[in-house]
Amino acid sequence: MENSLQPSGRDHSSRLRLRPTMLSDLDFVISVETDAQNLPFITPWERTQHEGAVRFPDFRHFIVEAGEHYERAGFVILQGCRNPHGSVELKRVVLKAKGQGLGRECVRQLKRMAFRDLRAHRFWLDVKSLNTRALALYRSEGFVEEGCLRESVRIVIDGVGAGYDSLIVMSLLDREYAARVALQLEPA
Repeated sequence: MENSLQPSGRDHSSRLRLRPTMLSDLDFVISVETDAQNLPFITPWERTQHEGAVRFPDFRHFIVEAGEHYERAGFVILQGCRNPHGSVELKRVVLKAKGQGLGRECVRQLKRMAFRDLRAHRFWLDVKSLNTRALALYRSEGFVEEGCLRESVRIVIDGVGAGYDSLIVMSLLDREYAARVALQLEPA
C-alpha cells in the first residue's frame, strides 16, 4: 500500500491493469502473499482457498499487471460479488512493490468495479491496525471506519505467536462514491 495520502503524480492508470487469475498464476500469488514484507499484514491462504476463489463466481481474483510491459505486480481479491444485499468485500490487495502508487490505483479500479460493474451498495474491507500505510490509503480514498474487531488476529513473528492485532472495518457506500465522482475525487 502507499504511504502518502496524495497521489504520487505518476499516471499509473495507463500502466496498471487487472486480469483474471489463472490456476497457473497461483505459485506467483502464494509467493507474493508469503513475502516477508507482506506477511505481517495478511493472513495467508492455503492454495486450495485461492483455487476456490478463482473458480467460485462470488469471488473475483485478479492478477495486478503493471509497468510498460504489464508484468505481474501482485493480486487482488473481491468477495461477495453475488451478494443479494449489494455488499462487496475488498478481501485482499497484495503487491510486490511499495510506494509507487500501485496500491492507490488498484483501490480506485476496484471501487469503479464494485460500484459500476457489480452495482454494490456497500464496498467494505478490514485491515490490521498495524498496517498504517493501508489505513492511510483507505481513508484518503473515502473509506469510513465502522468499527474495530479488538485483538481478533494473532501476530506471528518467525513462527511464534507474539500477541494480537485488531482489525479495523471500513466501508464506502454507493452514494459516497457518487459524491466523490461528482467532486472529481474519483477518475471518470
